[in-house]
Amino acid sequence: MTTDEQAPQTNEPIAEPLPQQEARFRPPARFGNVPVSRIPLGWEARNPGFRNHYPIVNLPTQIIERVPLGREEPHEPNRLIWGDCLHVMRQLPSESIDLIYIDPPFFSGRNYNVIWGDNNELRSFEDIWEGGLDGYLIWLNARLYEMKRLLKSTGSIYVHCDWHASHYIKVELDRIFGYDGFLNEIVWEYYAFKRKTAKKFPQKHDIILSYTKTNRYTWNTQYKPHSETYLKRWKKDATGRYYRDDVNPTGGGARTIYLDELEGDIVDSAWNDIPPVNPVANERIGYPTQKPEALLKRIINASSSEGDVVADFFIGGGTTAAVAQRLDRRFIGCDQSRVAIAITAERLKSQAMTRGLEDAPIPDFTIEQWGIYEAERLSQMPSDEFHRFVLACYDARIPSSDDGIHGYKGERARVPVWVGAPSLTAPVAVDDVNAFAQAIARLPRYSGEEGLRDGVMLAWGFAPDAVEAAEELRERGEADIAFVRLEQVRIDSPAFRQHIASQSTERGDYSQFLTFVQPPDVSFAHRRLKPLHYGFDASDTQAYNPGAKIINVQWDFNYDGRTFRAVRRPWAERASLAAQHTFPRAGTFTVACKVQDDKGGEGMRTAKVEVS
Repeated sequence: MTTDEQAPQTNEPIAEPLPQQEARFRPPARFGNVPVSRIPLGWEARNPGFRNHYPIVNLPTQIIERVPLGREEPHEPNRLIWGDCLHVMRQLPSESIDLIYIDPPFFSGRNYNVIWGDNNELRSFEDIWEGGLDGYLIWLNARLYEMKRLLKSTGSIYVHCDWHASHYIKVELDRIFGYDGFLNEIVWEYYAFKRKTAKKFPQKHDIILSYTKTNRYTWNTQYKPHSETYLKRWKKDATGRYYRDDVNPTGGGARTIYLDELEGDIVDSAWNDIPPVNPVANERIGYPTQKPEALLKRIINASSSEGDVVADFFIGGGTTAAVAQRLDRRFIGCDQSRVAIAITAERLKSQAMTRGLEDAPIPDFTIEQWGIYEAERLSQMPSDEFHRFVLACYDARIPSSDDGIHGYKGERARVPVWVGAPSLTAPVAVDDVNAFAQAIARLPRYSGEEGLRDGVMLAWGFAPDAVEAAEELRERGEADIAFVRLEQVRIDSPAFRQHIASQSTERGDYSQFLTFVQPPDVSFAHRRLKPLHYGFDASDTQAYNPGAKIINVQWDFNYDGRTFRAVRRPWAERASLAAQHTFPRAGTFTVACKVQDDKGGEGMRTAKVEVS
């Protein structure tokens, strides 16, 4: 993991080859041979991987916040990333992750899979469902293929699914990881109220498929307490200890074995000892597909060691990240929903606060965004960092050391690129145009046609006289800057996204990536309801992104001015702009309200409250 700068790798990820495997699996002869295709659904050899369906999009991540939790490690924080996991994974280095657990959308129904209601999440699920089951498997295969590339040679992957498509997913995993890479089919049987079903047994289990990349994978045997039925087979001595006399079948007499000297019952592939998250559990955050922490604890303990990197690219409510943090693993979490990332972040902060002073400090984590960026935060960047960010977004990846030129677009026809100031309110001036044109004219070699020197200026805005100056250059030449043709592109315009839109396919409109969002304007009032108990109302909050609506509201009633820590609220109230809170004492408290809209905008407002 790295957060050096905010630009992705410039080198394209190394393609992970498909396993060498027979076209037919060969079970015992009495069953015959079962023909199985070698190639995963959606794979094309002419365009290695799944790029025909999902082209490579190289965009940087934007660090929104670094959350300090106590450990001084400036270069290696854990990471929470909002964005399409396929494109996020393509920015990560090969063989950098020890364990992957994913709980991807089940092929079970649109309404069931859409949990948070973000605009990006809705768009993603439309893509998943396009083409029925084949479309779903192609969507998943493209991501599984990247996960294989990211796994270390000692790594493992666990794919959580249900009866709707587990058997189809198993076949695709065999094709990607190889039949020899298959480790387990785990049946997680969960207890819940059983309703009568029409002409079939009720479905009360999930399937977890585990695969390894090589036979050198990490493995730690897991144990659980012995069952009551098993304990009945043992005797009790006078002190209450369970024991039995074990006779050596090869001779040598009997020996006494005490149960408390054994590690426990070895966990097998049928898990019926982990209940689902109940309605009143402390870990419950409220959304319907939340998985229990005990489930992730078993998986992480079995297939990783302390300090290893654990990844979940469908992080949801953050269970994988929370358990990894508690077990002293590093983690990368990703989700298509901005709300999912916000709720996971608050869960991690809350958990960190409960650790005792004697515990080891917890690494910081960053909150990052890919493909959708907050313009206001970008405007606060240092100039050189902003320049690198914009050049990466514009696919101008050849750095320049030329005076007055920030980079170049294209590898052969190297078009000079200039980037304006980070400030949203500092438009490009006529002097900037002339200076850039002169820098282009000084180049010994240049690209273009008919003797024209091309250049591109990227900025939030252009002053009228700057626009006129560029037009004049296109129409006529002057002695010192002859025949320079400048293109002026607003960073938040469709022209800026042109190289993304050109990669759009029938499976997705890529022009929806690389957009800039504005934070909601958060405003709230408060009033005293009774001693120490206050009501808060943020109904005047305005979402500025076109067509946006508020979908998540979080409150911190004792904000320290540094780290926002949300009070957990019922799931049904996550979009409510009203809240009540009882303060522990009279005095002055700083209250903070954080709001997210369904386009990805996030805003926060604080206020001093005199509590009496």
